[in-house]
Amino acid sequence: MFKYALKRILTFIPMLIAISLLSFVISINAPGDPVERLSKAAGSEGSAEQQSGASKKIKQELRKKLGLDLPIFYFSITDLAASDTLYKVQDKYHKANLEALTHQSGNWRAVSDYYSSLLNLQKAHQKIDAKKIVANDSSLSLNIVNEAANQFGFEIGSLLETSDKTIIPLKFEKMNSLLQNHVFLSDLKNPLFNVQQSREGLFKNATRWKTYIPTISWYGGKNQYHLWLLGNGKDRKGLLRGDFGISYIDSQPIESKIWQKVGISFSLSLISIFLAYLISIPIGIYSAYKKDSAADKGMSLVLFVLYSMPSFFVATLLLLQFANPDNLSWFPVSGIQDPTIFDPNWNLWMKLKHRMPFLILPIITYTYGSFAFLSRIMRVGMIDVVSQDYIRTARAKGLGEGKVILKHALRNSLLPVITVFAAIFPMAIGGSIIIEVIFSIPGMGVEVLNSILNYDYPMIITVFTLSGFLTMVGYLVADLLYAVVDPRISYK
Repeated sequence: MFKYALKRILTFIPMLIAISLLSFVISINAPGDPVERLSKAAGSEGSAEQQSGASKKIKQELRKKLGLDLPIFYFSITDLAASDTLYKVQDKYHKANLEALTHQSGNWRAVSDYYSSLLNLQKAHQKIDAKKIVANDSSLSLNIVNEAANQFGFEIGSLLETSDKTIIPLKFEKMNSLLQNHVFLSDLKNPLFNVQQSREGLFKNATRWKTYIPTISWYGGKNQYHLWLLGNGKDRKGLLRGDFGISYIDSQPIESKIWQKVGISFSLSLISIFLAYLISIPIGIYSAYKKDSAADKGMSLVLFVLYSMPSFFVATLLLLQFANPDNLSWFPVSGIQDPTIFDPNWNLWMKLKHRMPFLILPIITYTYGSFAFLSRIMRVGMIDVVSQDYIRTARAKGLGEGKVILKHALRNSLLPVITVFAAIFPMAIGGSIIIEVIFSIPGMGVEVLNSILNYDYPMIITVFTLSGFLTMVGYLVADLLYAVVDPRISYK
């Protein structure tokens, strides 16, 4: 069995690589710019002037910290016309535009000149001081100057993000019209002329044939995936060493946010699974022993009624009935402890004693739906086993019915139930969103919900990755338990 377990653990390696690749692809293609999100969180304090002055520096530091100034993977497969340094362009919309322009012209140098001229035009536009222009020309109003400057800036932004051959001439026409109608924009005439010239150079010097020749660019270990997976040995440890990145919500390390919450969700899942098995297995055995009897039909009816009741309805009903001063105020309404009384220095027994009233209603809500499912699986497995020859032989030898069922039939009928047990591990990282929200339990369910609502992609990717890993662990444990309960199963 040890050799089998070792082989299975070794197969985790390629599967983990596949999961990490899929997670990484999702993270880099997620909507929005992580640098913008994190820079807002980092620059949320101080005056507006201070925030504006520090914004560029903050973004550069964050981009370097996240590794976004590096190529995406160890290598890239492109064409001969493409640039192997395009990853250095920070704005992903600009990057997509440059890729499209390179595909159109086949000449990266011409595309680079065009992009540089656009950036120079943008810098010249940013130097326009509307107040100074109005002060020098009293016939102008601030609104007119700002409106013309904003329109011109909008067209520049559009050119930086579009490669459509039908739209770009319209943009140039609009900007030239603004220059003719507003003398105060004359400083932009030469930069705009340079942009138009470089635009024409894209197709005068086109080398489309280069786009048909594939090429491979090798970047080595200095890339985003390597940094994300293995870290850099300094400030980044990498995914394999427990570094899941930083949260977009509060810029805190993901690992420091999830482990305590994972413990809460895992504890609730473990307790509920234990109770569900403790109750469901005897019910399943009794139903199989009393097959088609009135007791079997009655238990099946009750269990399926419970199974059909949604968890949010049961949770709300329990709160209204047993945590309501107007009815029975037996249990606390929410949370897992009373912060005014709870002492972190208490021993384990004191902590359990304090938290038990808070956990009773959530555990009931977690557990009741499993009764019908597990008991039906146990019933079907037991019925199948008791009809086999070796059970009839045991009865023919004169063994008591209790010994036949509990000693000979039970272990073999547990195999389908063990398969379900594997689900406990991924449940620990995902939690139950509905139940934890209703009972205000600070577990992974609430954390996942907050991450989805706030587009906190690093947290979402972390949950996805850990769920995949724990699913593999769960199935390995289930396979090993098969051999424990059934001597006929042997792993060599």
